[in-house]
Amino acid sequence: MLKFFKEFKEFAVKGNIIDLAVAVIIGGAFGKIVSSLVADIIMPLAALLTGGSSFNDLKIILRGPLMEGENVLRAAVVMNIGTFIQNIVDFLIIAVSIFLMIKLITKLKEQVVKEEKQEEKSAPDSKEVQLLVEIRDLLKKQ
Repeated sequence: MLKFFKEFKEFAVKGNIIDLAVAVIIGGAFGKIVSSLVADIIMPLAALLTGGSSFNDLKIILRGPLMEGENVLRAAVVMNIGTFIQNIVDFLIIAVSIFLMIKLITKLKEQVVKEEKQEEKSAPDSKEVQLLVEIRDLLKKQ
């Protein structure tokens, strides 16, 4: 049992776990931002275009409620198609947002690598390298 806890401790304090925890927290916050974007900005525009109805209002009633006067004896069985469509829209927007962020980060990394390579090429050689080049050239001549 002590071996198990020792292995778990080694696993838990690795840098990868901390990076993963930070990614999960940032991902959760990013998810809230995108959900707000969809719910508060995009869906009202979609409702305006579709005549004021929201996706969440789309339902298919499979079986109506069983009523006795004003009392509901058995609730209706409803398929919430609108909620499903809303979740698909959320997913697509999140996927596109993440794709664009990764593409931007990749482009920035490529630019940094390109600049570093240019700096390496333009950097003057050290005295040792220059001496070695001179020695090589002298040996070639002999």
